[in-house]
Amino acid sequence: MPKKFIPLCLFFLLLNFGPWSCRETAPDLEAALAGITAQDLMKDVEVISSDEFEGRFPASRGEELTLEYMEKRFREVGAEPGNGDSYLQEVPMVEITNDPEATLIISGGPKPMSFPYGDDFIGWTLRAREQVEVENSPMVFVGYGITAPEYDWDDYDGVDVKGKTVIVLVNDPGFATLDDDLFRGKAMTYYGRWTYKYEEAARRGAAAVLLVHETAPAAYGWGVVRNSWTGPRMSLQAEDDNDSRCAVESWISRDAARAVFADADLDYEEMKAAALERDFKAVDLGRTASVAIRNSIRRTVSHNVVARISGGDRADEFVIYTAHWDHFGKDPGLEGDQIYNGALDNATGTAALIELAEAFKALGPPPGRSILFMAVTGEEQGLLGSDYYATHPIYPLTKTAAVINMDALNILGRMKDVRVVGYGQSVLDDYVTAAAAEQDRVVLPNPTPEHGSYYRSDHFSFAKQGVPAVYAASGVQHREKGEEWGRKQQEEYLRLHYHKPSDNFDPDWDMSGAIEDVRMYFRIGFRLSMESAFPEWSEGSEFKARREAAMSGEKKLPL
Repeated sequence: MPKKFIPLCLFFLLLNFGPWSCRETAPDLEAALAGITAQDLMKDVEVISSDEFEGRFPASRGEELTLEYMEKRFREVGAEPGNGDSYLQEVPMVEITNDPEATLIISGGPKPMSFPYGDDFIGWTLRAREQVEVENSPMVFVGYGITAPEYDWDDYDGVDVKGKTVIVLVNDPGFATLDDDLFRGKAMTYYGRWTYKYEEAARRGAAAVLLVHETAPAAYGWGVVRNSWTGPRMSLQAEDDNDSRCAVESWISRDAARAVFADADLDYEEMKAAALERDFKAVDLGRTASVAIRNSIRRTVSHNVVARISGGDRADEFVIYTAHWDHFGKDPGLEGDQIYNGALDNATGTAALIELAEAFKALGPPPGRSILFMAVTGEEQGLLGSDYYATHPIYPLTKTAAVINMDALNILGRMKDVRVVGYGQSVLDDYVTAAAAEQDRVVLPNPTPEHGSYYRSDHFSFAKQGVPAVYAASGVQHREKGEEWGRKQQEEYLRLHYHKPSDNFDPDWDMSGAIEDVRMYFRIGFRLSMESAFPEWSEGSEFKARREAAMSGEKKLPL
């Protein structure tokens, strides 16, 4: 090799981009990074979150416009189709719209108790049936509704809940006690997620689930429940039409739970405390639950958008960037603004995919591994698009090195810190640390692990299948206005705009921090694309064994 090329190779190694094969023409990193601009990002965010796109609900006119726009923009920046000659991957879905007149009736006490749909009860079904009914189903309190052998915990021990209605607490015992030796202490495990609660109850044969909402352990208020679980609900099409799910899945308010327990001569707070004990046993309430839900059903197809920058000597291996394009569409029942534009969540992340594709194209010679840019559907409906790809991959997951997820970019300006959701899960934390150091930033764990954010965005669909996945975002330590200001702004967004029609585009956003983050994501992906090794999960991660089994060709282990 001519000596004149050695310094370039050493230069890239010193920049922490990892080992790569020295080439006569080196990738032009500065040109790639410079091409990631706030002006371009804002243009795409403004279009994608405009009223014309009608809130981007899957399988709607808003989806059609989003797909057309994403395809056009990927072509313009030079990214090729990622699914053969197509930019699209079909995602079969079923849309179920529940009748909002459903009422939960609790019987067996001095007089029936009624909880109409809305203020204290939000219920639905994922069964693709025109009507489902739960009639006089015996009610059982099963604490946190968790069966976790590795934690020596089983709330269903000794109780048969087939055909019954279970009342379940949200989150897990570690959050309630802050005991680091109980589950993961303050940090939520997957056992604390509402998705797990419904899944476990279904495995036990329960007819219905009443999940008790409390703002702190749920990490959001009742308004988010109302907005997120009302209206049309999407799920992936299943061979059994989801008959294996509980007939009714629901949230009830804490006030409703207190009333139900009081009617059964039980104290809600005392029952919560009892559920924190390892030897807790389910409690029969001596009451029955009834609810009927009528549905309108539409079977349809939504789409993931998949673009590709083909790699060089390892083109059959992949680094994936993900961001969800969907939001909640329109709600004609609202007064005033009826469109959930989802500007921050997640038109920003979707637009960043375009910026990243343009940056990788600007490198000149391609990276070693191919890069996929995936704008996925149905995240707001339960990570549907990413789940579908992860279980129906276009390219083998054993050839997928890692996933980098983007969900709601920073609109507040430059931050000193980077927060990694699920910090400690994999060696990808080191990649984030190295890229952040280039910007004189410090990497910290997510300050609110109790929110279970690692299980709430699209990287989790890949983690469940064993693929190392990272979700890193700006922190709260604003370089000019300080940490208290940054934290207050983020809390205000969650309170006023998260999953609400007021999440609108604002031309006065300060996107300087977002651009730093996107450039950081680029550095992480570039390093991964130039390596020959595959990143690994950390010891103790619940995903490590699944990845090792998949890579060795063994049968995949259940999560």
